[in-house]
Amino acid sequence: MATRTRRSQRRTEALSRERIVEAAVELLDTAGESGLTFRALTERLATGPGAIYWHVANKDELLSAATDAVVTAAVAVGHTTAGAPQPPPEKPAPEPTPEASPQDGIRGVALGLFDAIERHPWLATQLAVQLTRSPWGTVTPRIFESIGQQVRALDVPESEWFTVASALVHYILGAAGQNAVNSVSARDFAPGVDRARFLDTVSKAWEELDPDEYPFTRAVSDQMREHDDREQFLAGVDLVLAGITATRHRESGRVQE
Repeated sequence: MATRTRRSQRRTEALSRERIVEAAVELLDTAGESGLTFRALTERLATGPGAIYWHVANKDELLSAATDAVVTAAVAVGHTTAGAPQPPPEKPAPEPTPEASPQDGIRGVALGLFDAIERHPWLATQLAVQLTRSPWGTVTPRIFESIGQQVRALDVPESEWFTVASALVHYILGAAGQNAVNSVSARDFAPGVDRARFLDTVSKAWEELDPDEYPFTRAVSDQMREHDDREQFLAGVDLVLAGITATRHRESGRVQE
């Protein structure tokens, strides 16, 4: 009996919380949230449920831990590359900047989260859950801190920190989440229908809209067909940053007057 107890303790110690979370992320990536069960997890880790429950109380805690692990890595990539996280293999890597500005830091974190949400289709939903149902957990403060430190470095007045950081976070997660939904939908296209063909079909449909009722939509139909999701996302971040800069300049002018 004592020998079995010691072996069980050694297995529990060898199976760390980090390894459990890593396996949970792998299951979420391949099978989605419905596929993340403690039974599937025990099979993947070749262990018993007791060893897992020793580290994680339930599925909600496991989902939170998996979300936090992915977000932590994404934010770290953003901070390290300062606006130039590793792009997809088919795109050349941008030249590194010698000294990162706060704007570069925000772009880096934004693209780190964008790429993470693209790689992990389940992440967008879990981020929404964390931000709305559990903002006191680790995920929401981690995201706000990564953006907020850069907002503070932009010399935004402290009274506006929350509003400005919230605007950036809402855009980043909203746009990245929508892109992830689009990517998942693209996988469900009929055989032989890829993203380019789908966008071409939509573009042609827009071109045929009533010119009096939809003049703008018709005018941008070609741009929609040819747009790059990642570049469009970053352009949105830059628009928000430009708005912050313009507001600061306008307020500075008022102070001088």
